Amino acid sequence: MARKDSITKLHNLLVKRRDALRQALAGDLSLLKALPEMTGGDVVDAALDAAQDEISSKLAEVESRELAQIENALERMRQGTYGLCEVCNNKIPLARLNALPYAMTCIECQRAAESNTGPGADLGMTFDADASFSDSEV
Repeated sequence: MARKDSITKLHNLLVKRRDALRQALAGDLSLLKALPEMTGGDVVDAALDAAQDEISSKLAEVESRELAQIENALERMRQGTYGLCEVCNNKIPLARLNALPYAMTCIECQRAAESNTGPGADLGMTFDADASFSDSEV
C-alpha cells in the first residue's frame, strides 16, 4: 500500500508541475511572439535582444520537453503502467521515481541505454563509415 500512496503523491506533484510548465510556456511563447514588435535601439541593444531571444527559446524548448515527459507519465498512470520500466518491465524503485517522477526506465536500463548511445560510444564506427578519408588525411 505504501507504493500506491507514493504514486498518488507523485501524481499530485506531476499535475502541479504540469500546470506550472503550461503557464510558464504560455508566458514564454507570448513573449517570443511579441519580440519582433519590440524593435529599436542600437546594435548593442539588438545583440542583447538576440541573445535573450535565444535563451528564451532554449528555455521554452527544455520546458516543452519536460511537459511532454510529464504528460506521458500521467498517461501511464491512467493506463496503470506507471512505475514499470518500459524496457525490462520491472518496477522502477520509488527512490528513482521520487527523484525523477517521469522516469520511464529503471536505473539499470537507463545506464545501458546511455552507455550504448553516449558520446564516443563507438567512435571507431564513425570514422570507419566514411571511407573517403585516407589515414594521412585524418
